[in-house]
Amino acid sequence: MDKHTKNLIRICASLAGLIVVFIIDKVAGPKQYILGVLYGIVYLSIGWDVLLQAAKNIGRGKLFDENFLMSIATVGAFVIGEYPEAVAVMLFYQVGELFQSYAIGKSRRSIAALMDIRPDKAVVIRDGVEISLPPEEAEVGDTFVVRPGERIPLDGTVVRGKSYLNTAALTGESAPVSIGEGDTVLSGVINLEGVLHIKADKHFYDSTVSRILDLVENAGSKKAKVERFITRFAKYYTPAVVFSALIIGIIPPVFLGNWSDWIFRALTFLVVSCPCALVISVPLSFFGGIGGASKNGVLIKGAQGLELLDKACAVVFDKTGTLTKGVFEVQKVNPVRNKEELLFLAASAEAGSNHPIAKSILKACPLPYDTGYAITENAGLGITAKKDGSVILCGNAKLMEEYGIDYIPENESSGTVVYVAHNGSFSGSIVISDALRDETPSVIKYLKQNRIKTYMLSGDNEAVAAKIAKDAGLDHYKAGLLPDKKVAELESIMASEKAPVAFVGDGINDAPALMRADVGISMGGIGSDSAIEASDIVLMHDRLDGIIKAKKTARKTLAISKTNIAFAIGVKFAVLILSALGLADMWLAVFADVGVSVIAILNAMRAMKI
Repeated sequence: MDKHTKNLIRICASLAGLIVVFIIDKVAGPKQYILGVLYGIVYLSIGWDVLLQAAKNIGRGKLFDENFLMSIATVGAFVIGEYPEAVAVMLFYQVGELFQSYAIGKSRRSIAALMDIRPDKAVVIRDGVEISLPPEEAEVGDTFVVRPGERIPLDGTVVRGKSYLNTAALTGESAPVSIGEGDTVLSGVINLEGVLHIKADKHFYDSTVSRILDLVENAGSKKAKVERFITRFAKYYTPAVVFSALIIGIIPPVFLGNWSDWIFRALTFLVVSCPCALVISVPLSFFGGIGGASKNGVLIKGAQGLELLDKACAVVFDKTGTLTKGVFEVQKVNPVRNKEELLFLAASAEAGSNHPIAKSILKACPLPYDTGYAITENAGLGITAKKDGSVILCGNAKLMEEYGIDYIPENESSGTVVYVAHNGSFSGSIVISDALRDETPSVIKYLKQNRIKTYMLSGDNEAVAAKIAKDAGLDHYKAGLLPDKKVAELESIMASEKAPVAFVGDGINDAPALMRADVGISMGGIGSDSAIEASDIVLMHDRLDGIIKAKKTARKTLAISKTNIAFAIGVKFAVLILSALGLADMWLAVFADVGVSVIAILNAMRAMKI
């Protein structure tokens, strides 16, 4: 049973106890000291932790906070014999604390999924023998072996072998990258095909994967933190009302006499000053907004995320899986003779492959393709397919050059280009790329209409990033960024803006930026667990237009919150003045606290509808 459930049970039990004792009071009419004991038991059951925290804070020299004021106000109510009011006020305070805890208590959990990019071992060759050891123990200059399916443990240079690498964990790019001898590779990426021999260029602590993990662990400490309104307000409010109560209870009777009347006024003043309405008006407004957003597929982890999103002046987007669908689609077909024939040849060559590029070609082929070809994979180049004297080459430009094919280069480098040749003759090329999400342009348009700047930070090449930025209608973009550079670029944007900056991403590689941004927004459907854990807002329907819903929720919630604050403070101060003048009885004091709280709750419920 978690702490929220325990607190809820305690609140319900205390409420039941209050009702029972109240009935006993009205029906049986026991003596005052018996009532004091009965109400005292209920009071301690609901407020012992507040009293204890107030005592601890006093011991630390932190005298004036909401715990202290809550304690002295309710104890004061007991002193003047207003037992039900004392218990009710503490009960409402705990309800507010429970809502606050639900709203922001789970905003940061461990991002254990991110640790999956950390390699478990490095297979190093020493004296001709393969030795498996922790990556931290490998030295610069060591040659290590990486087999298919394994993560590269250290940054290095390929000295033997060809393969494709899955770099999505680092760059967010869904297209496998072809590498061979002499190419530089980064730690944390996955080897997909051939066996690679790599010479370590850096120690593990200085490698890419280590730097990413360090960014995630330390970026949280750089997050902008906004103190809760009531804590800031209580810094001035609490000492003011306490000293005012002391003045009311001591100074006037020195000159005017009638000590009991003035002490009663002072204690009533303290009951009125109880910050219950103030304490719950803010979190309940946010709680209503958070609940309403969740019904629309937008998970908001806490009040801070909403507040910062409402003030945000810029939104920075990742590309792959965020602005785009995160899946390959055939975007362009350039046949030498016939489009259907070109797709047929490519699909026949790729028929037995599970590669994302192959799947996109098979999906685009309008004809039943031939599955009878014998396939030979050329690591880093493509596929050679043979059947009854027919030979199909399907791969990159290097494959065409190796077989001496006179091909036509594709100049529009806005995606992955697959060249196809049949029996030594060039058949054409196919451009495959990640498609823009359908809702992306409308989201960018909405942000611009609200005077919010839009940026894109991508690990893709310049041509791909430029095309996506243009199609989406973005204001600015940066290409070719690894996670650490992405964070550095984000920090540069944050430094140039005078208001909070939001970052929207989906992959493991986005976790550092999500944590570093003033407000992090992640895609929940295809987003990695680490991105979701690192973010403040999660779009659970995996649709980018959830940002519009979140923005509208933030705007409405903040407006309701400010209304609640103004109403609570206005009524509170009015009744405080009446109490000091002796014109407010305990019923008015209870209204100033409990009544205002109920009105604030009803107003906060409006935030549940966008």
